[in-house]
Amino acid sequence: MAYKMIVLDMDDTLLTDEHIISEATKKALMLAQEHGVKVVLASGRPTYAMQEAAKELKLAEYGSFILSFNGAKIINCKTGEELFSSTLAPKTVHQLFDLSERENVWIHTYMEDEIITQQNNPFTEIEAQITGLPIKTVADFKETVSSPVVKVLMVKEEDHLKVVEAKLQAELAEHLSVMRSKPFFLEFTELGVTKGTSLAFLIEKLGITREEVIAIGDSYNDVAMIEFAGLGVAMGNAPDDVKELANFVTDTNNNDGVAKVINTFILEPLAAAKQLN
Repeated sequence: MAYKMIVLDMDDTLLTDEHIISEATKKALMLAQEHGVKVVLASGRPTYAMQEAAKELKLAEYGSFILSFNGAKIINCKTGEELFSSTLAPKTVHQLFDLSERENVWIHTYMEDEIITQQNNPFTEIEAQITGLPIKTVADFKETVSSPVVKVLMVKEEDHLKVVEAKLQAELAEHLSVMRSKPFFLEFTELGVTKGTSLAFLIEKLGITREEVIAIGDSYNDVAMIEFAGLGVAMGNAPDDVKELANFVTDTNNNDGVAKVINTFILEPLAAAKQLN
């Protein structure tokens, strides 16, 4: 199979634990793009927090895309055009705030490239470190969120958040997409919006089939795109239940797992085909 697109989660997949793209991974991605393969970043991060990696990989130059907010936005890197956008109504966000109080978890969202929270906490601080976005602590969360937002996060220690996740997935299954992106991040987007559904939308626009796509991720919010792609890949550092859903398991994010996938499934077959010709 000649793959035409590689879709990459960022944190704990494309990026090492030091939040950088390794030289081996960068080299492999640039070579793939030189051979006409689209490299797409798909992250739970806000759009702003994906731009640096997109610039480093020259996605604008190669005419590629980013899927931000777990697929709730699709951005054309070359033109800046928003191809797809999904939001949550203020009423929905207010309901989520009430649920967060009921379940004793913290909550935050994003407005104008700021993280909005009513109570600063260690996990919102982690999000600020990952994304580079400032935290704005407000007196009244519900009053502040008076217009639609793209995504909401509930945050807490893993053991407690697992219980909350199971409860709210059952409670909100007909209303919202609910998934964890990290052990301590529980994410909420519009119903039916996932990295997988956004990927399906994008490839239809581009005339690429799912069989021609490689999707690589490490966490539960990556499952939809891993299952959708022709070759769904789990990182070596992914949880076992995510690995079980993948077609292939690669090395870890700290040991060039992404580069190894590209070399095995794209660059080596291209080199072999060239030799035959």
